[in-house]
Amino acid sequence: MKTVYLSLGSNLGDRAAHLRTAVERLATEGMRIVSLSSIYETDPRDRVDQPRFLNMVVAFETKLFPLQLLSCTQKIERELGRRKSVDKGPRVIDIDILLYGHSIIRTDRLQIPHLRMAERRFVLEPLVELAPDLRHPALGGRVKDLLRFVAHQGVEKWDAKKEPDAGQAPG
Repeated sequence: MKTVYLSLGSNLGDRAAHLRTAVERLATEGMRIVSLSSIYETDPRDRVDQPRFLNMVVAFETKLFPLQLLSCTQKIERELGRRKSVDKGPRVIDIDILLYGHSIIRTDRLQIPHLRMAERRFVLEPLVELAPDLRHPALGGRVKDLLRFVAHQGVEKWDAKKEPDAGQAPG
C-alpha cells in the first residue's frame, strides 16, 4: 500500500457536494481514506474571471499504480461532469495527484509530485493540515516550510454555515 495525497477542487454548482461525492467515489475505487483536510475557499489562479473554489486534500492508501490512479481520477472527473472546454477554467471537479509515496514520476501523462503544488497555497494549506512535516520529494523541503512562500495567496477555511444550501462537508 502506498500513501497518496490528492487535491480536490470545485467552483461550479454545489461545490461541497461535488467534493463529498468525489471523496466517496475515490474510496470505492480501491483506496482507503487515511485523512481529510478541512475545506478551504480560494480565489481562482491563472484564470481569475471565474467563481471561487472550494479545495481540500485527502490522504489515501492504495494498491493502484500511479497510472492506474491517474486513470481512476480522470474517470471520476468525467463521471461527475468535468468538461475541459477552457484551459484552467471553471470546473465541477478537479482531482490532482500531488504525491505518491516518496516517488518522483515524470512521464508525458503524469508528473508526480504535482509540478505546481509548491506554488499553490490552496494545495499547501490543506496538505500542511494533514502532514506538516511531509517532505516534497523533488524539492526536499517540508511542506509547512514551503507554505510561507505562498502565504499572500487568498485562501480561507470554508464555513458551510455561511453558504446557502451548502450540504455537509466530506467525511
